[in-house]
Amino acid sequence: MKREFASRDELIAYVGEQFPEAAARDSSVPPTPGGRKAAQKVLQQVNPGKYASTRNFLNGAVTRLSPYLRYGVLSLAEVRDVVLEKVQHQEDAVKLINELGWRDYWQRLYAELGNGIWQDQEPYKTGYTAKDYSETMPQDVIEGTTGLVCIDSISRELRETGYLHNHQRMWTAAYLVHWRKVKWQAGARWFLEHLLDGDPASNNLSWQWVASTFSHKAYFFNRENVERYTKSVYCRDCPLYGQCDFEGTYEYLEGKLFPKGESVDRTGGSKSWERQGQKVDRTGGSKSWERPQKGRKN
Repeated sequence: MKREFASRDELIAYVGEQFPEAAARDSSVPPTPGGRKAAQKVLQQVNPGKYASTRNFLNGAVTRLSPYLRYGVLSLAEVRDVVLEKVQHQEDAVKLINELGWRDYWQRLYAELGNGIWQDQEPYKTGYTAKDYSETMPQDVIEGTTGLVCIDSISRELRETGYLHNHQRMWTAAYLVHWRKVKWQAGARWFLEHLLDGDPASNNLSWQWVASTFSHKAYFFNRENVERYTKSVYCRDCPLYGQCDFEGTYEYLEGKLFPKGESVDRTGGSKSWERQGQKVDRTGGSKSWERPQKGRKN
């Protein structure tokens, strides 16, 4: 295949010619530039301190390094070293380096599981069994026509940019699995069709965590959670505000979504990331980016 191009537009046109079926299915071209120089530029812009304090928010200082890590343009060790050089105190880099560690962990699990990454690692903890979930993605979610501004906006952003903030991924996965009763595998395949950083390791195991087939409890959310971490960017324009599917306390939604499931103590906010017999320090807000300790190997 041709490797030298005069411009990015020429490259895009060439790829479209080489893969006409893919181009016909989705002609969107994400704006993220590829290549080593682009990756190094993004890496130098990383701010570990701001990442730690703002990463949960839609406009937070996330790194945007995941596509480059996905394709080996940058290595985890390289990013770690640069991050440590940027901080005066190593504790300021802990949050970001922890995320690199979890990415490595998912990859190691993938190496062990192989195609088993597509299988439920455990039964659902929702009161339902796998046969209760559909294997088909809802067309209105794919097209962004559900009427829910948050879900529709995320669907469009996924197709157009090939990137989603982690909270957007979690909300979408939870909506599909728990509200629409879609098997996590269907949603995971949909994400992999569009995400530039999509790989079966991080993608599938994260979907399984939301679904509860790789976690102690199912993850779900409410409108307040979306409103808080997006600073109302979706909710303020939503005609369903006050009566959408996500209205209510966690206790109310838990009873509605999982009438046959085990109750979860959600005093003080969602405890969906906690494990049985394990407490999580929640001072300072949501810890939704933290990873479960299940099955971690030393």
